[in-house]
Amino acid sequence: MKKICKIYLFRHGQTFYNREHIFTGWKDSQLTPKGKRQAQKVAIKLKNKKIDLAFQSDLSRSKQTLKEVLKYHPKTKIITDKRIRERSYGTLEGKHHSSFVKTIGENEYKTLLHWHRIDHLNKERIKLINKLGRSELNIIRRSYTKKPPRGESIKMVERRVKSFIIDMLRIIKNKKINIAISAHGNSMRPFRRYFEHLSIKKMMQLENPFDDYFEYTVKV
Repeated sequence: MKKICKIYLFRHGQTFYNREHIFTGWKDSQLTPKGKRQAQKVAIKLKNKKIDLAFQSDLSRSKQTLKEVLKYHPKTKIITDKRIRERSYGTLEGKHHSSFVKTIGENEYKTLLHWHRIDHLNKERIKLINKLGRSELNIIRRSYTKKPPRGESIKMVERRVKSFIIDMLRIIKNKKINIAISAHGNSMRPFRRYFEHLSIKKMMQLENPFDDYFEYTVKV
């Protein structure tokens, strides 16, 4: 008879960079007070679950969140794995979303002027610059293949997360244990695509909560 093992997947709580709308990526940013409360909410929801092994990324927000969860599971072994860290935003890391929007928008505006696609605008100029910049921001955040400068595409993130999933499933099948994963917003996308059988389009539309978890079943 096959045993049912569980995977509990959750995102770290809100960080100061999250709160201020700054590109975080591989930079470290601590949990805000709200982020700690969100981590505690996840911990309470998982309080009565059986967790044998837990994975965290090498970034402090993942570790802080897992620490809250494991207060109710003090004997659980922890493994740190860089493959589940956040997407790299390259040269954008540490920069505010609004500064990116303004810079890109102004560049696009100048390009349109250069090619005589538009005339010089007065009142509508700021609105157009903002619209152009936000359009590019949305492409970077929602595109599967587009990379930020010197950063990663979601396709690249998925490649490393898939490698992790294969190793994790091997551990589950060999040891017949339940696993918790303290991940990040973008590294969670490939997890959910794999276990929920999503298309790339559906995966890119996902919004992952700071204060909840996803549960998956593995038969071993």
